[in-house]
Amino acid sequence: MENKVTIDPSKVGKYHMAVNCVILGFDKNELNVMLGKRKFVVDGNTVSDYILPGTLMHASESLDDTIQRVLTERLGLNGIRKFQIKTYSANECPVKRNDVEWVKQQIGTEIDTPISIAYLSGGKIGRKLNLQNALEGYEWYPINKAMEMPLAFNQTTMISDAMEFLRYHIEIEPLIVFNLLPSKFTALQLRTLYECIFGKTLDVRNFTKKMKQYEYVVPLDEVEKGVAHRAARYYRFDRVKYKRFRRGI
Repeated sequence: MENKVTIDPSKVGKYHMAVNCVILGFDKNELNVMLGKRKFVVDGNTVSDYILPGTLMHASESLDDTIQRVLTERLGLNGIRKFQIKTYSANECPVKRNDVEWVKQQIGTEIDTPISIAYLSGGKIGRKLNLQNALEGYEWYPINKAMEMPLAFNQTTMISDAMEFLRYHIEIEPLIVFNLLPSKFTALQLRTLYECIFGKTLDVRNFTKKMKQYEYVVPLDEVEKGVAHRAARYYRFDRVKYKRFRRGI
């Protein structure tokens, strides 16, 4: 006799897939995260909080299509690397009533049993954005400050997990670090970025020695200008040498 698996229909949710992206930026001294500001009315009360770039997945889309739509169509960010961090069930990233009401106001229906897929990406802070969304606009916020701000959909968890992902993978795939830096940078800028990521002070001598071992960090015949201290040498990230380095791993 064939065994049949019995499923209680009342326990099967109507799933909505959402994609969110933790986009990091670096401004010489501080690590930042991109957030949009939400402002809407629930039961006559104005709600004001912040949200990561994201959207609901269309029925005809793949995950890659959806995250690309967020980055390209909404933000105007083309050609940037993204990493899938984690998938969150409704229990792991609970939806508050304000979030339900906001989505209903945006798309005209309530969401039921949402599943959120989080991505990590990096962008240059000076990069011009093409903001085509219903929010007041996305801006950069210091990541330490953002963790204390009121965020939609409990997205504090997503940012925290993105930082853990970055710390774990940075030695395996350091490309995202260089995507945060300007086209030419100093050893101090690179070290400061690593210190922001790991949340601790690094030994200058050891860090510089390690940096010079990477062939894809190329010294330039150019130094800082107009600085009061001793002018530091500039470096650049060589993508061709990096690809060759990766193939050799």
